[in-house]
Amino acid sequence: MSPSGEVVASVSSALAVLLVLLDLPLSFLREYLAEKKHLGGLLILLPRNISTKNVEGNNDDKGEPKNVLAELEKLLMHEEVPFPVYFAFHDDNLDNLLADIRKIASSGQPASASTGGYKLVVPSAEPKKVSSPTISNIQGWLPGSKGEGDAEQLPTIAIVANYDTFGAAPALSVGSDSNGSGAVALLEIARIFSRLYSSPKTRGKFNLLFGLTSGGPYNYNGTSKWLRSFDQRVRESIDYAICLNSVGSWSNDLWMHVSKPPENPYIKQIFEDFSDVSKEMGISVGIKHKKINVSNSRVAWEHEQFSRFRVTALTLSELSTPPEFLESTGGLYDTRESADVESVMRTVKLVSESLARQIYGLRGRNIDVFADNSSLAIIPHYIRSWLDLFSRTPRVAPFLQKNDPFILALKKELSEHTTDVHVQNDVLDGMFTFYDATKSTLNVYQVASVTFDLLFLLVLGSYLIVLFSFLVITTRGLDDLINIFRRPPSRKVKGA
Repeated sequence: MSPSGEVVASVSSALAVLLVLLDLPLSFLREYLAEKKHLGGLLILLPRNISTKNVEGNNDDKGEPKNVLAELEKLLMHEEVPFPVYFAFHDDNLDNLLADIRKIASSGQPASASTGGYKLVVPSAEPKKVSSPTISNIQGWLPGSKGEGDAEQLPTIAIVANYDTFGAAPALSVGSDSNGSGAVALLEIARIFSRLYSSPKTRGKFNLLFGLTSGGPYNYNGTSKWLRSFDQRVRESIDYAICLNSVGSWSNDLWMHVSKPPENPYIKQIFEDFSDVSKEMGISVGIKHKKINVSNSRVAWEHEQFSRFRVTALTLSELSTPPEFLESTGGLYDTRESADVESVMRTVKLVSESLARQIYGLRGRNIDVFADNSSLAIIPHYIRSWLDLFSRTPRVAPFLQKNDPFILALKKELSEHTTDVHVQNDVLDGMFTFYDATKSTLNVYQVASVTFDLLFLLVLGSYLIVLFSFLVITTRGLDDLINIFRRPPSRKVKGA
């Protein structure tokens, strides 16, 4: 039996057929889209724990639920879907509803006016277009040791991560790994380096610039606007930038993606620094080179926006290949179970130790600056707390207002560890049209069949007839009751 059932539904006050699906076979959905079948809506039930509950009945998409949901989301985002799609998590009420629907389906009689069924109502207002969606970039500085000159003339190393997400269901796009893990790693790097830079004796000869950028899923639109807002002198002071993307679910292999050839002296030196630290940690760092085409608006990695401004940059990621457009952007499958604290800690350790050896002239010396149990140690609880917060917060940029509590929380946290913290608000370039309805309440009503109504009317009518007869007999007698139903005699009319 197909794990789906058709029910009588009402969506936006229009009666239609609503398809309720659990463990969705993608071939079934592709058929509906290809044949342009009309639906009042599509309700997809998601398991509470995507990492542990298997998706059954999916013949054309074998594998983990994460992979199935990734394919589902890709289909919904790249195909024209002529009906609304709703997502809900399993609970006891929905399980009971689904059991009844399957029972109706197994009887061979689809839900109709004669058999009964369910009425699903989504009482939401007509979605309104989001005008001028905003993106917010947050930056903070750790100024280096001034010496005799201006601190702004010191070379700068930028650590950057985008924090926003995108998915077929904006209210469920929390992106724990992509790119919550990268943003959390940035916050921890800022925290531990702030302890070093808090004392003039341990302040490095480099400025450190931390940037939490928005618009990542849209060709890193926010990163481009952020870099464009800099004074040319500031951009030219950036020695190189390290972008962190999807670093929350790797065990041994991490990849360094670059636009410049690996033979470039800057790239070669940075890679050697990472390699030296990675060997001591017992992990592997590989390098991937991908040239950029400035005439192509597609930007696969965040560091490519730096390259367009002629700034040396790289991206550290667990992904070995660049994702396709709107893929790996924190969709339905990217939940808290997708990111683990240990992976983020390894990333922080790798980046921090490599930076420290360059900043403090410790290359070639096996010195653990951020040793465990020291005052500079990486704190697992700090990383876990922020991963939990990111995993509870949908972050699709057009639905985050300038004064959104989450943006204010990021600004406050960065202010705790850096100086000159600034939020840059800008307008997202109009490549998409967004509508403001991201959440709705689903009301389910059980609809009785017409057969039941007719039977009820028959019983009620019989009851009224019996009651009427009883009252007449007790008050006027049986003869009067008989006379009521007896046909009166016809009168003969005599002719003249």
